[in-house]
Amino acid sequence: MDLSILLSSPLNPPIRNPTRRSRKLYPPFVTMATSGDSISAQNKPPKLVTFIGKGGSGKTTASVLASKYYASEGWRTCLVVHSQDPTVELLMGCRLQNTPTECGTNLFAVKLETSKMILEPLERLKKVDASLNLTQGILERIVGEELGVLPGMDSFAPVLALQNLINLFSKEKESSNKEYDVVVFDGISSEETLRLLGATERARSYLKYVKDLAEKTDIGRLTSPSIIKLVYDAVKMHGRRSEGKTSSEIWIEIEGLIKKTSLWLTNHKNFGCYIVMDLTQLTSVSAALRYWGCAIQAGTHVSGAFGFFPQLSSVENGASEKFSPLPFSILPLDSSVDSLNSSAKELLRSTSQCKYSSVCFDAKEKLVTLFMPGFDKSEVKLFQYRGGLELLVEVGDQRRIIKLPGNMQGKVAAAKFVDRNLIIKLG
Repeated sequence: MDLSILLSSPLNPPIRNPTRRSRKLYPPFVTMATSGDSISAQNKPPKLVTFIGKGGSGKTTASVLASKYYASEGWRTCLVVHSQDPTVELLMGCRLQNTPTECGTNLFAVKLETSKMILEPLERLKKVDASLNLTQGILERIVGEELGVLPGMDSFAPVLALQNLINLFSKEKESSNKEYDVVVFDGISSEETLRLLGATERARSYLKYVKDLAEKTDIGRLTSPSIIKLVYDAVKMHGRRSEGKTSSEIWIEIEGLIKKTSLWLTNHKNFGCYIVMDLTQLTSVSAALRYWGCAIQAGTHVSGAFGFFPQLSSVENGASEKFSPLPFSILPLDSSVDSLNSSAKELLRSTSQCKYSSVCFDAKEKLVTLFMPGFDKSEVKLFQYRGGLELLVEVGDQRRIIKLPGNMQGKVAAAKFVDRNLIIKLG
């Protein structure tokens, strides 16, 4: 069935980790290094795990269950909650603070509060500005405690917290001093989580245009050196300062960090994203399918799917077929680790990559196949720019750029939707 295509031409206070305690010896979590790895398992950042799905489908309960399970296996685990909902405190049995609180053996939790977290980057900016004198003292007169949270700030708050816990940008010699093996993130909503996970890939496009503006315009050449050094020193990338660095060197380093983060998030050994649904609600199952497609559009690889149901039944088989080829398992309605079945435990600790590809190229037939679960053909729009070098796929509230191989570049001739796949024929 042909798809109608729209073608467009030329167109917190800082989080401080508690002192490491001795722990039992267990097999290492997915931070195992092969013989060819240049960095040992101890030097790798913790694994990041998150859950997405419809509101009320059990994302928070799944996050608590996963955290308890990882901790019970001997992995130091930190649950990061970005919400004022008291559900986590009830399930964990402890009151959360804006610094990691010990809730059990190997188990810690922290509640992110944006109003407190904006103080740290502001103080960093003030210190750097004091040496550069860029704002001539105006920034120093801003009292952080008087500032409120504006729309959009909540989206950026988790970045600093997760970086402090995962330590992704630190030097090798510092990254070996990690405090956690697993960090479980429970965000405000699935949409915000997907925006956060897809931010690095999107940032590469924005960075290109900002860099061009800074290097190719008079105002950019005049102001960008001071501004970029201010931001660089405030963020403290790699713990380094901008002294002795040229603007070009800083741009290159920023591009490298963004690329590194993007690659890190696409590695299933570093990051696990799971779909969650309430199997008693058809709307929850339908939403989970759509969030799977949204995650793919955002550039995130989904590791598996979980369904909450009172007891094991034939419902599991029906749902698992809808989410094939994703690994699928049932979760208990309570937050007891003892209630987890073997398949759920295996899925949570699995290091194997789910065998599905979101993009396939057939150079001989000049076909591009996009795996798009949860979407309808009428929602999909295609755009082409830059003489057919890439495809821009728009569906729902997500846009995705597909760069075409050199031997397949050309205009779209036709497209059809077959079995959750959009098949595009290039002319």
